Amino acid sequence: MIKNPVQSPHILIVDDDPDQLRLLVAALRNTTYRVSVALDGDQGYARAAALAPDLILLDVSMPGQNGLAVARLLKANSATRAIPIIFLSARADDQERLIGLKTGAVDYIRKPFYVDEILERIRIHLMLSQGKLPVTQEPDETEPSSGADTLPSPAPAKLTLKQVAIEIVMAHIHDPSFKSADVASKLNVSLRWLNALFEESDGLSTFEFIRQERMRRAALMLGQSTLAVADVALEVGYANSANFSTEFKKFWGKSPTQLRNESQEDLGALQKIISSKFNRPA
Repeated sequence: MIKNPVQSPHILIVDDDPDQLRLLVAALRNTTYRVSVALDGDQGYARAAALAPDLILLDVSMPGQNGLAVARLLKANSATRAIPIIFLSARADDQERLIGLKTGAVDYIRKPFYVDEILERIRIHLMLSQGKLPVTQEPDETEPSSGADTLPSPAPAKLTLKQVAIEIVMAHIHDPSFKSADVASKLNVSLRWLNALFEESDGLSTFEFIRQERMRRAALMLGQSTLAVADVALEVGYANSANFSTEFKKFWGKSPTQLRNESQEDLGALQKIISSKFNRPA
């Protein structure tokens, strides 16, 4: 289907909860987006195939075909495969989230949600899918400098290149071949500039940020799920479970099995471990 380039992005909402639908429709109709609604999985798949929306908000738990089944159908259809899917779920535990991301979803939002969060995530993923990332001038590397990259002033509104970079990392965190250079390439900036962006706010290079996020997620999965260590390794981008265990012990000071055992013995142990390492809640 050829789309009119002047048309506003088209959002399809698939949800059987009338209260959630009213909230989402009201929020989206206060924007420039065009909105369509489906009340169950079968209707959602049919409307996605017929309307070719730019993005789909898809509830996971629905009667009949649930959101995961619908997502698999959409990804198996060449006409709908490229449409970004954001899952909405009242449960959204780590295992469900992992399954959802494996089916091809770009994001996962827990219910109840904040409208501003939904709108921000929609905007980010539309820009990523359409290649319309915010244009930000890189520093002129031919000019003299004080020895450090100078960063551009923050982009207007909430959407910044840093936020988009983090979204890209999160979407590829399970891919063993994904590197910091890939983030820079997708943003069309130099790796040196991207590292300066991360270091200014977090004190970490892009590589270190990716490694830290993989280790944080691994700890959460080990403490809150029954996934085998080898499966956790795969989910956070390690094809070799032995390499994963070595890196995990270097980072956390204990093996994956030790951390899991401590978390199961003391329900608050995992939060304490992660909070002390990152100085923020798990």
